[in-house]
Amino acid sequence: MDHSPNRSDGKLRRTVALIVKESRQIIRDPSSIAIAVIMPTILILLFGYALSLDVKNVKVAVVLEDSSPTARDVASGFEMSPYFAPRYVMSMPYGEQLMRRGEVEGIIRFRSDFSSQLKRGAGEVQIVVNGIDANTARIIENYAQGVIGQWSQRRRAEGLPVAGAGPLVVQSRVWFNETGESRYFLVPGLIVLIMTLIGALLTALVVAREWERGTLEALFVTPVHADEILLGKIVPYFGLGVVGFALTVAAAEFLFEVPLRGSLWVLTFVSMLYLLVALGIGLVASSVTKSQFVASQVALIATLLPALMLSGFLFDIRSMPIALQYITYVLPARYFVTLLQTIFLAGDIWSVIVPNAAVLALMALIFMIVARVATQKKLA
Repeated sequence: MDHSPNRSDGKLRRTVALIVKESRQIIRDPSSIAIAVIMPTILILLFGYALSLDVKNVKVAVVLEDSSPTARDVASGFEMSPYFAPRYVMSMPYGEQLMRRGEVEGIIRFRSDFSSQLKRGAGEVQIVVNGIDANTARIIENYAQGVIGQWSQRRRAEGLPVAGAGPLVVQSRVWFNETGESRYFLVPGLIVLIMTLIGALLTALVVAREWERGTLEALFVTPVHADEILLGKIVPYFGLGVVGFALTVAAAEFLFEVPLRGSLWVLTFVSMLYLLVALGIGLVASSVTKSQFVASQVALIATLLPALMLSGFLFDIRSMPIALQYITYVLPARYFVTLLQTIFLAGDIWSVIVPNAAVLALMALIFMIVARVATQKKLA
């Protein structure tokens, strides 16, 4: 007699029972709720409101050695710009003194012959910035050039001579993030951190805790199989990851007004792939170490820190040393960040989405197989 339907029904009942048991354990565990719901909320508010790579209200000294109406007209552009808080001074030495004392971050200098040079079509504005923070210095310099460029465009439209006029006119345009707002890539990038927290760190902690308490060993003497145990762990935390994903996307769209130019379904699919990778890493770390402390350190070093520092989320991978650039190819977060930035800001660019999603799918399969093998060893 063929009993395979009965065996299948029994396997399904055991798997559902394990999922229900794990779900109840999550509800009863305040730390799980804190990591899955409260922590993402804090990260959303922190990265959306408190953390910004934009430079605004920069204090600059405007040195008006030429007090002509034309020079003042150019300088007024810094007053109207949200990126600058100008302070007018009459001499360059005093402006330099202010920058040495840290009272200003830059100097905008209009030399005494600015007006006469402008009439000859060769007006020049000197921009001096504090280079201690090289990245901020470049941003301030670009903003200052933008203010002067806007004034130059207005003068050209009026048929008047402009600063730096010449035979070549450069037109610049920023794609995908026209306003230059850092929240456009910071807020979507939060999905990486939240998925990593829930998938890898939380799973590693909870499963390792069961190893320490001996509850998993109690399951080994029952008829349950390794596949059932893994599904019982994966499904509830996968659900938590979906909740964190939904919170972040909703905040990006409705709270911070970050554009989603690609498909929500594509975004959801690739996010679920990364969540499976993170869950697999958490299961492997807990199965190998069987210690909450060690598992948390492994998950932190292997997933959370790389997701923050080496994925392209905060720092451009191309600016890293060559050795680190090669290391990033084995990090799942690298591919997920590329997918997020593409789908949110550029759209459904399949030449980018397909290869990166394929790598995540392969990684998810590998980690799930390793987790299955590690659990099977414990059951043997």
